[in-house]
Amino acid sequence: MVKEFACRKCKAITTGDVCPNCGSRDLTTAWFGYLIVIDPDKSEVAKLLGIKKPGRYALKVS
Repeated sequence: MVKEFACRKCKAITTGDVCPNCGSRDLTTAWFGYLIVIDPDKSEVAKLLGIKKPGRYALKVS
């Protein structure tokens, strides 16, 4: 099974060494919750969390 990491800066979820969303290398496996954003302009949750790009995000990152 592939390990998924969450970016501590923008909370994007990735399987690589670098965040595809912001380019940060500050990743962790200590994250909880899962949010998939398809259209951030129409999503109230995305607006509340400050998400501007579609993708997979963690709700809580440690």
